[in-house]
Amino acid sequence: MIATAITGSSAMLSEAVHSIVDTCNQGLLLWGMKRSSKPADQQHPFGYGMELYFWTFVVAILIFAIGAGVSLYEGFHKLNSPRTVQHIYINYIVLGFAMIFEGVAWVVAFREFRRRKGKLGYFKAVQMSKDPTVFTVLFEDSAAMLGLMVAFVGLLLTQYLEQPMYDALASIVIGIILSCTAMLLAYETKGLLIGEAASKDVITGIQNIVSQEKDILSINEILTMHMGPQDILLNISIDFHDNISAGEVERTITRLEMKIKDQYPEVARIFIEAQNRLAHLRNIAKSNNDNQEVLF
Repeated sequence: MIATAITGSSAMLSEAVHSIVDTCNQGLLLWGMKRSSKPADQQHPFGYGMELYFWTFVVAILIFAIGAGVSLYEGFHKLNSPRTVQHIYINYIVLGFAMIFEGVAWVVAFREFRRRKGKLGYFKAVQMSKDPTVFTVLFEDSAAMLGLMVAFVGLLLTQYLEQPMYDALASIVIGIILSCTAMLLAYETKGLLIGEAASKDVITGIQNIVSQEKDILSINEILTMHMGPQDILLNISIDFHDNISAGEVERTITRLEMKIKDQYPEVARIFIEAQNRLAHLRNIAKSNNDNQEVLF
C-alpha cells in the first residue's frame, strides 16, 4: 500500500489488496480448521467437519468480491483517467521481494499438494480432493505469482513505452486472474458443501469387506458422504439370509463395523440396515415415481 501511495500504480494497488485478502483468507482457513475439529454434540450429532467447507467458500467469495472487484474497478478507472506512475523503481523492488516470498510459499504448497495427490493427475487430484485447504492455498499462491508477474510486465511496458494504460491493463488482468481463481475455488467447494461421496477405492473396499461375510445374501445399497476431509458417513443396506437368527445378524453387523473402521479409519459413523432386497427395490421405485409426480 505504501508503494501504491508513492507511485500511483494501479497494478501495485491490485497486488496490495490481493495480499491483504490472502492474509485474511489464511486466517479464515485456520478458523475453519479449528471449528471443524470440534467434537459432535446434541445440536450437531455428525460433528462440525463441514464448517471447513463453508469457510473455504467464504474465501472464494472474498477473493471475487474484494480482490477481483477492486482490481477491475481500479484498472478501468485508470483507463478512463490515466495517471503517470512515479518512482517506478520502488515498485520493482517491492515486486522483487514479493516474488521471493510468494515463490517460497508456492513451492511449499505445491510439494504438499503433490505429496497428497499420489498417482492422480493434478486436475483430477483437485476434483477428487476432500480437503479444500490444500488446493485453496495452492490456488491462491498460484494466482499471487501470476499477478506479480503481470504487474511487473505492466510496469515495464508503462516505463519503456511511456503509456500508463499498460499499468491499468495489468490491474484488469490481475482482476481477471482473481475472478477465475475464485470461480474455480467456489465450484470445487460447492460439491463438498452439498455432500460428496467417498472415493471409488474406499467404496470398492467396503463392498469387498461386506461381500466376504457368508451370512449376507446381497448388498442392496452403499451410501457415503464426506462430513469433513477425514470424516465419512457410511450407510449400508444389506439383505441377510433368512435362515440365520437375529443374534447372528447382530454379530455380523458388529464384525463389519470393526473391519471397516480398521481398514478405513476415516469412516467415522456406520449405519447398517437389514432389509429384504425386493422390498428395497420396491421402495426405490416408489420414491422415483413420487419424485416424478412432484415434477409434473
